[in-house]
Amino acid sequence: MKIAFLTDPLASFNISKDSTFVMMREAAKRGYEIHAFGPGDMAYSGGQVLARAQRLHLTGESDWYQADPAHEHRLRDFDAVVQRKDPPFDMEYVYGTYLLELAELDGARIFNKPAAIRSHNEKLSIAQFPQFTAPTLVTRDESRIRRFHAEHHTIILKPLDGMGGSGVFKVGVDGLNLGAIIETLTDNGRRTIMVQRYIPEITQGDKRILLIGGKVVPFALARIPQGDEIRGNLASGGVGVAQPLSAADAKIAGALAPVLAQRGLLLVGCDVIGNYLTEINVTSPTCFQEITQQTGFDVAAMFIDALEQA
Repeated sequence: MKIAFLTDPLASFNISKDSTFVMMREAAKRGYEIHAFGPGDMAYSGGQVLARAQRLHLTGESDWYQADPAHEHRLRDFDAVVQRKDPPFDMEYVYGTYLLELAELDGARIFNKPAAIRSHNEKLSIAQFPQFTAPTLVTRDESRIRRFHAEHHTIILKPLDGMGGSGVFKVGVDGLNLGAIIETLTDNGRRTIMVQRYIPEITQGDKRILLIGGKVVPFALARIPQGDEIRGNLASGGVGVAQPLSAADAKIAGALAPVLAQRGLLLVGCDVIGNYLTEINVTSPTCFQEITQQTGFDVAAMFIDALEQA
């Protein structure tokens, strides 16, 4: 099997933490060809979607790969193309999904499906499952945000296109700096944001639950904020602690897994705080290595199994 990974630059990988790396390593263990390319390597030409991709040979050393010279490939010629490009989900990201969708029309097999990625904003898509969410407001209107704050007293405000906890603010009962935060996040009413009632259980961790091929990984990674930080994201200094799913976690994950898989999302990372669903990550969900290292459950093997089946 030939697998191509659409990724950020390979030099940026931290192989002690990176989930894409262990996907590649597991595929290589099974004897598959591994290729990699970036968004700028893609082009539509002559009715085909092409990519300048390098074949990788994993070394098992700190210099973790050797790469053959890049060659032009038609994306349909790979058995699978795995989309692992991190946000920001800007227009260049969207254009990339359009190219991948054209490649699908040419016969390529893309995971996650590009149309499904576009249709599931990682913040806003939780609104499709309101039975699992805390009170939530999506707007760019200051008066609505102020009324929401007056009702719920302590709130979280965040952009719809961020990752790794960037741009997340907590405002307490006193409303300190609420006006300035609204102005900043909404760009003075020109940008839509999400506002949620603060969930105190964040102190116990922002839990990442992985859904793979319509099935649920039985362990979550609780990303626990440190010090005075309100964000549990590992990129924001949170400490990851793997733990079995709670009954509420399993209920949420079990309800979402078959629905999202049917929509073409092979790999999803659900974020849960307390008993509430807060995000549905579909672009490049992570935490494979942390869960495997702490529990022995081989997440990468589960993923490659699902990719083979798909």
